[in-house]
Amino acid sequence: MEKRLIKKEELPGLISKLTATVPVYAPAREGDYFLFRVLQKGEEPLIDYGNTRNAPKQFLFPAREEIMKYTRVGRDLVLSEVESPRAEVVLFAVRPCDARSFFLLDMLFDQAEKYQDPHYIDRREKTTVISLACVHPPYGTCFCTAVDGSPVSKEGTDIMLTDLGDGYLAEFLTPKGESWLPKFGELAVADSAAASKQDNIATQAAREIKPIQAAGEIKSILDRSFEHAFWDTIHGKCLKCGTCTYLCPTCHCFDINDERQGADGVRIRNWDSCMFPLFTRAASGHNPRTSQKERWRQRVMHKFKYYPDNFGAMACVGCGRCVRHCPVNIDIRKIIADIAQL
Repeated sequence: MEKRLIKKEELPGLISKLTATVPVYAPAREGDYFLFRVLQKGEEPLIDYGNTRNAPKQFLFPAREEIMKYTRVGRDLVLSEVESPRAEVVLFAVRPCDARSFFLLDMLFDQAEKYQDPHYIDRREKTTVISLACVHPPYGTCFCTAVDGSPVSKEGTDIMLTDLGDGYLAEFLTPKGESWLPKFGELAVADSAAASKQDNIATQAAREIKPIQAAGEIKSILDRSFEHAFWDTIHGKCLKCGTCTYLCPTCHCFDINDERQGADGVRIRNWDSCMFPLFTRAASGHNPRTSQKERWRQRVMHKFKYYPDNFGAMACVGCGRCVRHCPVNIDIRKIIADIAQL
């Protein structure tokens, strides 16, 4: 791993070098929110921001994606692959919680010995992630430290920038990240003082996050609580809107549909949500999750029991989007704390 120092006045020029080579997506203000969009030539990236409203998972797992084409020839169907539309891109100033979500999604979509999703893997390989450490956690709803993350987590990122005050410590963490180092030109090698300063920043940033129940402690309770009366208490005011799942960096429910015109058709993968009644309804009409109680149980179990069972990690990064944007103020942090008391 290479470590370099970037002066603050040097950063815009380095980003211009990137934009001259590949599309660079960075946070930009859109009304009351921040969203990722491509930087225009000569445009300086936004550094001073909290987090984007939408998680950047759509760059790896789009909301709508063509996965196969077919043509009817007589009685036969001729299948064809969809050519990858993705060229190389750079995601700049991704917050550590969102970068960590890529690390967690990799576990699902890129299982070397079981299952590999070629569409996800293609996008992942062509995406360089440059993250921006949270020197000061931006929201009171942040809880990354409760789900094994941190304001300076390096998981899922290729290059990490930490604001040291007078400049940035740039850590080139992966071979993909190191491949960009020659394009940045001559940068000063970071010394031990910079690393020590980063450690102090990380410690202080973690202290600024409100201490809450560690989510990892509830798995043993969930292992024995599938039929517990607790599940009757959390779903009553849920609107089934799906906001929590669509904004979540790690939620990955999807549906498959075929769209046909004449003899030609395309198979499409669309985002779906376990919060929707139709998500589990079978063609027979039977639905194993008959109420929002079962759907909320599934959401909690998936994140804090099933994912740990399958991959050894929780499917939550503590970004707090589901807390901030829930229209009826359902708070996953309180749910975690209440389960810990069962």
